[in-house]
Amino acid sequence: MSEAQLFVATTFTEIYERVLVGPLFRPFAEQLIAHAGLRGDDSIIDIACGTGIVARVARERLGPEARIVGVDLAPAMLAVAGTVDPTIDWRQGNAVSLPVRGGERFTLATCHQGLQFMPDKPAAVREMRRVLAPGGRVAIATWASLEDLAGMRELNVVAERHVGPIVDSRHSFGGRDALKRLLDDAGFTRVKVTTASHDVQFADGALFARLNAMAVIGMTEKGKAMGEAERTELANRIAAESGDTIARATKDGMFVLPLTTTIAIAEA
Repeated sequence: MSEAQLFVATTFTEIYERVLVGPLFRPFAEQLIAHAGLRGDDSIIDIACGTGIVARVARERLGPEARIVGVDLAPAMLAVAGTVDPTIDWRQGNAVSLPVRGGERFTLATCHQGLQFMPDKPAAVREMRRVLAPGGRVAIATWASLEDLAGMRELNVVAERHVGPIVDSRHSFGGRDALKRLLDDAGFTRVKVTTASHDVQFADGALFARLNAMAVIGMTEKGKAMGEAERTELANRIAAESGDTIARATKDGMFVLPLTTTIAIAEA
């Protein structure tokens, strides 16, 4: 399927699943699960699950009998998640008021690249602790700041020529100290914060640049005032102007993007 056909034939959520989840999110989801130290009897709630890659990796590791719940605000994300893996209990809900029934509790709560988008982070982390059984664990990952990610920063600089300064919410909560303090304040114990890095590889660097441009355009006031056609046309121009950055980072036909995530593990 060509790039043009991809965008005509699918929704953004389907593009997200097809293009980004495998190369970008899965390797880091696997690292988060590894740091969490899965146990055979774990029950898991994955918060801000998107199309559910962390929950799906946990299912692969734990097998069909494990109780796994995925929660997200977006029905479109959950619809794709349910199509990919119908064995997981997908629920629509808010991170500060999780859709957990009565005395239902979990041994592990995960949140992969979602916390940085939450308006009330302290409330969300307190809610994670509320739904954990005594001694349960939480595993949270947030992308490192742009200052530490040269490739992402270069792509955003190109976009800023057109839309002005970008406050990239994806990389707005990358500090280790801030994440540890958040968990300490919520009453978690044995908080451990570390980082993990991975060279993400895309067969189509221009497509990644276009998707990234669409994301950052939507984070700016100028972009929010544009119509869909105007945003799409601008994203195409930004991707074209990112050609030098893509070329420098392309090795053996693959666009290579080094990324780093901050990972926090703690106990309730």
